[in-house]
Amino acid sequence: MSSLPMTPPAAAKPPGKLALSRDIFLQFGVVWAFVILLIGSTILYPRVFDPTNVKNILSQSAPVGIVAVGMTFVMIGGGFDLSVGSIFALGAVVFGHLADPLGLWGAAGAVLVASTICGIINGLIVTKLRVNPFVATLGTGSAFGGYAFIYSNAAPQVPNDFNFQYLGTESWLGWPISIYILIAVFLAGAFVLARSVYGRSIYATGGNTEAARLSGIPTDVLRASTYVMTAICSGIGGVILSSRLGVGQADMGGSIALDSIAIVVIGGTSLLGGEGAMWRTAIGLLIIATLTNVFDSLAINNNYQLVAKGVIVIGAVALDIYARRMRN
Repeated sequence: MSSLPMTPPAAAKPPGKLALSRDIFLQFGVVWAFVILLIGSTILYPRVFDPTNVKNILSQSAPVGIVAVGMTFVMIGGGFDLSVGSIFALGAVVFGHLADPLGLWGAAGAVLVASTICGIINGLIVTKLRVNPFVATLGTGSAFGGYAFIYSNAAPQVPNDFNFQYLGTESWLGWPISIYILIAVFLAGAFVLARSVYGRSIYATGGNTEAARLSGIPTDVLRASTYVMTAICSGIGGVILSSRLGVGQADMGGSIALDSIAIVVIGGTSLLGGEGAMWRTAIGLLIIATLTNVFDSLAINNNYQLVAKGVIVIGAVALDIYARRMRN
């Protein structure tokens, strides 16, 4: 009995030009948006690329940019942190209060310890008590913020040590120290996310926590560590801002949570976890920083700036949802 000839399976059709263009747009849309923003900014404010203005943009954005690095880790891991503003403020008052007795680096070390403790508390509540990250960090943010006022007696912390302002105001080779710190934190974050087992495990945990756990990844430990990382970044941001202003106050960082989340989301990191990159957060920071600089230069009311920022965040989230639908 002769067998029928086997029909070879049809080869998969390559994606059409339209589908390929759509994929490229969804993948690098944030880059095109930044390019368009730069062109528009140049028209509205020709001095936007002036070296002095660029230094000002990066220096002023350094505190929130550093916080956004930590927020990127949390969100890729499938979490969320609303307590960053309170940890930011706590870092500022601890740094200001201890700068005289401990010196610049001793006070900075104390901030790192305090921030780490805050991050551990957040991580344990989320992973061990299984409290929703939004609710958990909303609650701890209130507690940390209240403690910052208690610790400082609700009074500005103004040290006498002149070195207190070194990190926020001094320069090296013509560029502010704070910019070097910002770049170093971004490069370290990018290396960890893209080149380390730890970084790949965070992506796996955020993408599918149960699958990651079954494959042997300690998901609870990883998720908790991202909250510690974000808290440390928040403390560093508070140190830089208080150093630049010459004072540590418990009401600093009121908009840090919104701004850092906006930066990360605008950059393209998904709110659902498992997707994102540090270069995307860097682009998001540049977009927000450039917009703020142009708005300030044109004397646009801060209330309108808040409206614009909110619209941009909503648009970024909507684009993320659309991109996920197109890929599924």
